[in-house]
Amino acid sequence: MIKKVLVSQPAPTTEKSPYHDIAQNLGVEFTFQPFVKVEGLEAREFRSQKVNILDHTAIVFNSRNAIEHFFHLCKELRVTLPEDMKYFGISEKVILYIQKFVQYRKRKVFFGSSGHWPELLTVMAKHKTEKYLFPLSEGTSLEIAGQLDQKKIKHTECAMFRTVQANLDEDTFKNYDMILIFTPVGVQSLLSNFPNFNQGDIRLGCFGDATAKAIEEAGLRVDLKVSGSIAESLGNFIREENSK
Repeated sequence: MIKKVLVSQPAPTTEKSPYHDIAQNLGVEFTFQPFVKVEGLEAREFRSQKVNILDHTAIVFNSRNAIEHFFHLCKELRVTLPEDMKYFGISEKVILYIQKFVQYRKRKVFFGSSGHWPELLTVMAKHKTEKYLFPLSEGTSLEIAGQLDQKKIKHTECAMFRTVQANLDEDTFKNYDMILIFTPVGVQSLLSNFPNFNQGDIRLGCFGDATAKAIEEAGLRVDLKVSGSIAESLGNFIREENSK
């Protein structure tokens, strides 16, 4: 039976989350404990990449972290963004976050319809003359880089933040029936904090192929791999497990 699930992310700020619905419908208790934390790069670290933000006419964001650290770096570097700068987001939910830093209604904003790269790439292809800048996490690569090259869309990738391991309490994973992990760094954090971690009957759920690979390479068992809707996949998995 799965009754208690540990989610290695910050707690949702509203009840409009898949976990709230699953908790209500299936009687599952969720606890939120981030396994990783995000840190912005310092100005000197960014400068070492020799990327000039103002050489670009459009910024592409794939997460709120990218937005947060992009604007913080611009402030630290004393970069004044022109009003005609275009902003592209992987989804409307992500791009709306720029309101925290600029007047949204006065900016040229575009976003994908589904939260996935193919849809955003289609939107970007309609603006082929732009010079795109992609703020990314250190050590990650842009999965659509090859497609951008094929379409002859000018783009630059740069690191503006990094994901590092968090320090976890020794009782973090105890008494849980399932743990959800979302990044390879999250797997590393679990193993670094608990080198003698014994999975046993604990189900491990993960998001994406890279995280699943990291779990398997650590000699652990992947019980659920989510590539689409967390709500649907997790809900179905818990129903199946609890019906046994």
